[in-house]
Amino acid sequence: MRLENIVWDSPDPRALGHFWAEALGADVLTEDDDGLEARLHLAPEVFLDLCFPPASTPADVPQRLHLDLRGAEQQHAVAERLEGLGARRVDIGQGDVPWVVLADPDGNAFCVMEDRPAYRAGSGPVAALPLDCADPDREARFWAAVTGWAPTADPHALAHPSGAGPLLELCPEPGPRRGKSTLHLDVRPGPDDATPLDLVRDLGGTVLPQPAPGLPWTVCADASGNEVCLLGVAPPT
Repeated sequence: MRLENIVWDSPDPRALGHFWAEALGADVLTEDDDGLEARLHLAPEVFLDLCFPPASTPADVPQRLHLDLRGAEQQHAVAERLEGLGARRVDIGQGDVPWVVLADPDGNAFCVMEDRPAYRAGSGPVAALPLDCADPDREARFWAAVTGWAPTADPHALAHPSGAGPLLELCPEPGPRRGKSTLHLDVRPGPDDATPLDLVRDLGGTVLPQPAPGLPWTVCADASGNEVCLLGVAPPT
C-alpha cells in the first residue's frame, strides 16, 4: 500500500484548497462542486495529493493530524507569506516554542518549523505530518504497513522509501479521540495487497461504519481511532 492523499474536510473546500495549493506550490488537478484536488510533487514519481471535499467540520473536536511546514532559516518569512495568503497566528496553548503556530482559513492549526536535524533536504515544503496516537509504538507498525513508509532513526517517524517528502510522526496523544477528525490520510493498496482489510484488522485497526453506500473506498481506523480511507477497496458486506 502507499500513502496517496491528505484530506481536509471543509465547509468551503475550493477556498481552502486554493489556500493550501498556493501555500505548498501544489498543482490544482480538479475543481468543481465536489471540491478541489491538488498534487504536491516531491520527487520523480513521488507525490501527495491534497483533497478538499465539502463537509461540515465540528469546531470543538481537537485536530489529531496537522502539517508542520519547513521553515528553517526562512521560518519567519515563510510565516509572513502564509499570513498574506490568509493564515493567521493562533494560540493553542503552545507557550514559548521555537515554531510558529498558524491557522488556515478554516481554522485548522499548522506549524512553521525551525530547523531540525531530523528534517531532510528532500522533504519539500512539508517537513512532517504529526499524528496523535494512544500508543506510538503500535501505530508506527500500523502506519508503516498501510503506507509502505519505513521507520527512520526515530522509530516513531516514518519516511517514504525514496527519502522524499515529509516524515509521518506518531506522537503521544494529549487526550483520547473525541470525534471525527477534520484531516485524515488516504492510502491505496497495490496489486499485491490481496486482503488489505484483513491487514488493517491484524494490526489492531477497525473497519468503521461507512458514511454512504457505493463509495469507492472503505473508511477504517487505527487502534487509536485515527481515520484512514483505503482507496479502491469495497467495504465488507
